[in-house]
Amino acid sequence: MPGRELKRPITSIELLLDSETEAAVRAEWDALAAKGMSSLASHVSASNRPHVTLLVRHDLPAFDARALVERSSFPITLSSPLLFGGGERRVLARSVVPTAELLDLHAGVHAAAGRGDDAPHTTPGEWTPHVTLARRLRLVDLEAALEHVGGEIHGRAVGLRRWDSATATVTEWGSWG
Repeated sequence: MPGRELKRPITSIELLLDSETEAAVRAEWDALAAKGMSSLASHVSASNRPHVTLLVRHDLPAFDARALVERSSFPITLSSPLLFGGGERRVLARSVVPTAELLDLHAGVHAAAGRGDDAPHTTPGEWTPHVTLARRLRLVDLEAALEHVGGEIHGRAVGLRRWDSATATVTEWGSWG
């Protein structure tokens, strides 16, 4: 269609959360949706689950991820809400407290993947770890939305997955004990 740019497929590497932490995030998604606000609860794809994005690229060939998945789970804290973007609609997310384990994993993912066309928000030194609650939240709904975001959520990081938008596939790279 003239004047319409086709989106290039992306691949992302994502950190998965334990079931209790995932349920707490889903409860916030549901609370926003119940009030008629933007929420990831409305994204019903089987691949949609709370996660922390570690890397996003247009071109990401397969790479050896064994060193990344041969580790133990580690504590993770979802903290204060934050906003991304500009204009009248924003992304609402929970910040994730950066720990030595999380930063080490992020660096390890990028080292294993090698150089590439990283999305700026996932590049080491530019990365803001977060879990998305809503995309395109209207600014006029922000105050009401924040009423549905609770205090800190303490959980565990339990595994990695690879999401490929071109094939709409998720490859789980195992879970950590």
